[in-house]
Amino acid sequence: MAAGPAAYIRTRHPEQVVVNSEPDTELLRRLRTGDEQAFVTLVARYRDSMLRLAAGYVPSRAVAEEVVQDTWVGVLRGLGTFEGRSSVRTWLFRILVNRARSAGAREQRSVAVADLQPVVDRARFDRTGHWAAPPEHWVEDIDNQVTAAKMVDRIRSAVEELPDRQRAVVTLRDIEGMTSEEVCGVLEISDGNQRVLLHRGRSKLRELLEAEFGRA
Repeated sequence: MAAGPAAYIRTRHPEQVVVNSEPDTELLRRLRTGDEQAFVTLVARYRDSMLRLAAGYVPSRAVAEEVVQDTWVGVLRGLGTFEGRSSVRTWLFRILVNRARSAGAREQRSVAVADLQPVVDRARFDRTGHWAAPPEHWVEDIDNQVTAAKMVDRIRSAVEELPDRQRAVVTLRDIEGMTSEEVCGVLEISDGNQRVLLHRGRSKLRELLEAEFGRA
């Protein structure tokens, strides 16, 4: 069962499936030996994910593209410093977030006030932040492909509209499939903060989908 509404994107979009299943650690080893194809594979694997995350910190896609490019430069320069204490993905996304934050500092919106907005009843979620009663058959019983496509597109736009920190957490957890530990490592936040941001982001997405698609 999908953890949240944003995870529906992953279940409906096969183009996000990685064709080359070679482990990141092996690609990194090859990259350290100067293997250019390993670099091409890593870029292809994470480019879209990196763009989605960077876009939450900067004012335009063009700047997000620059952040991603700068991140890859940082990865190449930092190959010798990576000690494997985290996954390659966590290390890569942490570099991205640091650069995105710097690039978007002057345009950074205040998310503290937005994060205080009311959310749906906490009783609808369990202690881990997952839905206690998920929307009925959102994934399994949608036969109308036009409706399904509209739902995916609306979720994507709704995720983009979330406050920055909520968007980052929801993107990493529900779209990129990261664990809570990985998200905390990437964003350098506490587990408690991660849970609150995830809960609030999922709540807003659920409210939107229930209102627009009539599913409770």
